[in-house]
Amino acid sequence: MDCLVIAFYQGALYHGLQEKGNPMLLPLQEYPQGPLMHLSVPKVVAIIPARYHSNRFEGKPLALIQGKPMIQHVVERARRVPILSQVVVATDDERIATAVTSFGGSWVMTRRDHATGTDRLAEAAQLLALDEQDIIVNIQGDQPIFPSEIVEQVARPLVEEPSLPMSTLIYKIIRPEEITDPNHVKTVFDCHGNALYFSRSPIPFQRDPGELQQPTYYKHLGLYAYRKGFLTTFVSLPEGQWERFEKLEQLRALEFGYTIRVVLTDHDSVEVDTPKDLERVEQLLQAASV
Repeated sequence: MDCLVIAFYQGALYHGLQEKGNPMLLPLQEYPQGPLMHLSVPKVVAIIPARYHSNRFEGKPLALIQGKPMIQHVVERARRVPILSQVVVATDDERIATAVTSFGGSWVMTRRDHATGTDRLAEAAQLLALDEQDIIVNIQGDQPIFPSEIVEQVARPLVEEPSLPMSTLIYKIIRPEEITDPNHVKTVFDCHGNALYFSRSPIPFQRDPGELQQPTYYKHLGLYAYRKGFLTTFVSLPEGQWERFEKLEQLRALEFGYTIRVVLTDHDSVEVDTPKDLERVEQLLQAASV
């Protein structure tokens, strides 16, 4: 008996009929007619929140790295990601909008009174009139040298599982000092890869220090993918008590019963939080070009 096969491979949806265990799959777009006409393939869109004012680094998105504003580095890297159909900067300042226009980028102007970057992301998604099932990848505007693979990694679970609302990345901690550093958020997850909790404290806590087997610690990376419909719901939820204590916005989703899929990546993040961090980024870019 033939059966319908739907598969996701290398950033594209495929489908066809499987006969006697031998599937023949062709890209979905090559079937203009047929039994899957009713399927709607969600778009994957990158939105990059970029505000001008910052307590630690005023005008950070416009800081120059190798002669180009940092926001340009982020946009150009995002444009090289095959899974993305659109890359948009969500800003609140004309200076950033002008800079993005100068290198041919796309932007939307959002309100200045947003409490979080996620609120800005949600407004941008509304301005772009995205469908409820479309996938939004929140690329941080202060990570100018992110590898393109991580965008594919964080978006893939939502492409493959239409009911999944949200996903994020984790990285196996290799530097012991990060385990106790509250600026490096740790996470634990279940056997299905769904987050159980995020904390600034070391989790899991090793009760018996004499135990031979040491726990493995995972660091949360600040890259998220959201279903657009869920993103709208998320920003309408009240602040959760775990979120209030830990100052971790993603805990709101867990407290209200939503699933966060965590994806293990081999790539750590490099953020620019202060002007001094620019030097490290310049050095890494120079080393990569040698």
